[in-house]
Amino acid sequence: MSYASMPTAPTTTGLATAGRRVATALARLSWMEAKLFLREPLGAFFSIAFPALLVLMLGSAMPGFTEPVAELGGLRPIDAYLPVVLALAIGTVAMVTLLPTLVTSRERGILRRLSATPVTPIALLCAQMVVNVAALIAGVALALGTAWLAFDVVWPANVAGLLLAFVLGSTAMVSVGLFVAAISPSTSASVGIGSLVYYPMLFAAGVWTPGPAMPDAVRRIADYTPLGAASQAMQDAWAGQWPSLLHVMVMLAFTGGFAALAARFFRWE
Repeated sequence: MSYASMPTAPTTTGLATAGRRVATALARLSWMEAKLFLREPLGAFFSIAFPALLVLMLGSAMPGFTEPVAELGGLRPIDAYLPVVLALAIGTVAMVTLLPTLVTSRERGILRRLSATPVTPIALLCAQMVVNVAALIAGVALALGTAWLAFDVVWPANVAGLLLAFVLGSTAMVSVGLFVAAISPSTSASVGIGSLVYYPMLFAAGVWTPGPAMPDAVRRIADYTPLGAASQAMQDAWAGQWPSLLHVMVMLAFTGGFAALAARFFRWE
């Protein structure tokens, strides 16, 4: 066998070309999923408009929500509660909008038609991740702008840390939502399973009981949940700190673990 006929290792140029093709395919699929996403008013509302609307409702309707409180070190409740509002938005998008939408698409045969194309389950799940996290980022930008304009909320002391915590929390919860969608046999079942995940996650995030008011044991458990870790990491960033290594590792673990499980159990029909 001559050296000329021997297989050669992939060249850097070949790998770069393959990488560009994958990126282009993912971008096209994400664009298609984004257009489908915007055609669903409920999903678009909860992802983009809901956080800002919730900020307006809390600031306008809750008595004393925009007044300084001694127990909060002179902060107003709306200043201290904004990271929790962002965590609530993440959980709502992942478990209330994304989950049933994906399962409904499978029931209607939309995913079955996609299975006849070169689209792979991993590509579809990645596109769903990209679209939903991008919508959440747009929603958080609108919410922060609304809070600043309407209630003069102080800007986060560590904006980069807040963005990091928000993106990691979003990918973690979206991964959980994709996994539940993969194993749910029907839309009604997905709503039931999603509720069993959604409400405990909101508790861990401090929606009803702020983190400092939780018993120590409960708070330690919350630190190991994706939404609890995201909420606490965003609160740390708001105060000028960086998300702790524990919270970052928890969110990364949920992202990688549940994304892999979602791809493993994904069904076109």
